[in-house]
Amino acid sequence: MKKKDIRILLVDDEPDILEIVGYNLSAEGYQVITADNGAEAVKVAKKKSPHLIILDVMMPGMDGIEACEQMRKIPELEDTIITFLTARGEDYSQMAGFDAGADDYITKPIKPKVLVSKVKALLRRFRDEETGSNIVKVGEIVINRDEYKVVKNKEEMILPRKEFELLSLLASKPGKVFKREDILDKVWGNEVVVGGRTIDVHIRKLREKIGDDSFKTVKGVGYKFVV
Repeated sequence: MKKKDIRILLVDDEPDILEIVGYNLSAEGYQVITADNGAEAVKVAKKKSPHLIILDVMMPGMDGIEACEQMRKIPELEDTIITFLTARGEDYSQMAGFDAGADDYITKPIKPKVLVSKVKALLRRFRDEETGSNIVKVGEIVINRDEYKVVKNKEEMILPRKEFELLSLLASKPGKVFKREDILDKVWGNEVVVGGRTIDVHIRKLREKIGDDSFKTVKGVGYKFVV
């Protein structure tokens, strides 16, 4: 999918944020739609079906949490990526955000170039899903799901099955935070009863093999793959 075809809905009650962030995303070639409150955002999202929604948390009337909950009830937005935009020091619970259906969160103030990089990472999943391929490329890593093979910087490595499946899951949607319970369900399923420590051990092993910077822990929630 080309940048000019990607629609981003930016929601914030601060005009300066809408102007600055909107300008930088537009300069990258994305279609940028704006809304200055939660209620309007829900209406616009339903009408425009954006690929990504950047949603401020603290807004008068309908806040970001409630807006996110309502958006997740709209079938057309099932695959839409939603990330919260929250100021440091705000009374905001990451757990509440993820429970509402958010994929990630961004802390402001944030430098425009850093924000654009995070947006690119979040949007990579659309490129991967469009290809329908069992070969996923993220950064310097190539994951071949058919052959259970991982290549990093042209160096091939064979991972144990669960490590491979965990890496494949996290890397399938760079930037998305996967909750522990979702990881257990999708990687281990009903095979065996395991605890949260099992995930931690596998993440530690992947960090040793793939690189510590590729995995980020979201305390009390889960993990995400970063590029």
